[in-house]
Amino acid sequence: MVRISGIVLPGQKQIEIALTAIRGIGRPMSRRLLKEAKIPLNTKADALTETQEGLLRSMVEKLVTEGDLIRKVSLDIKRLQDIGTWRGYRHKKKLPVRGQTSRRNARTRRGKKRTGLSGRVTLTKT
Repeated sequence: MVRISGIVLPGQKQIEIALTAIRGIGRPMSRRLLKEAKIPLNTKADALTETQEGLLRSMVEKLVTEGDLIRKVSLDIKRLQDIGTWRGYRHKKKLPVRGQTSRRNARTRRGKKRTGLSGRVTLTKT
């Protein structure tokens, strides 16, 4: 059982994939860390030695991960909203930020479709 940055890594997976369980570490960063630590990519997470585990832990602690990363992203969004940028405005209105069209699509970001009616059921002739 390998625990790095407060996350228990899945032991049966290769260490390259297991490191991606930590928020802020993807496949490229995982490969770079393992290359610097001289650990083979296909090693299982449970098969790491104590020294390899300690070395990986110290390398990951230097990166911005987990809670610090979440805090940084939310502060960046808040800063954009405070200075009144277009991106901040789009974040505030819960609309797509990166130039996507939102007239027809963007249901994931905008939520369930709301109609302009009062919700009253009208009777139809039969």
